[in-house]
Amino acid sequence: MTPLRVVFFGTPDFAVPTLAAILDAGHAVARVYTQPPRPAGRGQKSRPGAVHEFAGRRGLDVATPRSLKPAEEHEAFTALAPDVAVVVAYGLLLPAPILHAPRFGCINVHASLLPRWRGAAPIQRAILSGDRETGVTIMQMDEGLDTGPILLAERTPIGPEDTAETIHDRLATLGAVLLVRTLAGLERGALNATPQPQDGATYASRLTREEGRLVWGRAADALAR
Repeated sequence: MTPLRVVFFGTPDFAVPTLAAILDAGHAVARVYTQPPRPAGRGQKSRPGAVHEFAGRRGLDVATPRSLKPAEEHEAFTALAPDVAVVVAYGLLLPAPILHAPRFGCINVHASLLPRWRGAAPIQRAILSGDRETGVTIMQMDEGLDTGPILLAERTPIGPEDTAETIHDRLATLGAVLLVRTLAGLERGALNATPQPQDGATYASRLTREEGRLVWGRAADALAR
């Protein structure tokens, strides 16, 4: 396999296994884009995200722009001459000039079986809705919200004892393996992107504080979820 020149976009711990897998597969990571450090913990001290910390330990070039809209950000990205960009829970939308700059475009690792649960909280929404399975989708990004064509997908069951944490960790590992397979397939020209069906599309909005309240008149299985 010919190593690819990759630019990585990601912020939380869900994205770390994928970045590690890209490096372990021998690809060259030209730069890591991640969200700027945020106040965290009891002291509200500014802390870098999990991807930022991992990239620092591995000696990678890290950029933390607050926006990707300025033209100078587009120029800086294009100057990296990436073969592909990989996006995992980054937190900012990628403008069209960035989406279309790499040779293989921008690839997203999404924690659901698209088109079900597009959006910010796919793991939690799958559990709350009583879905019996979920998975990871590797998607060729377009300018919509998780609407691009599908390159690869892998399913996993949601068991009665699963929580958002157990599903999160399982999908993070599964996504990393699937992304490396995707890069190999792109390099060989062996993947065909399949448009997402319109039927079955749902949106995974962020959880609200009110949703954390238990309404005791509801069914026991709904309360457990």
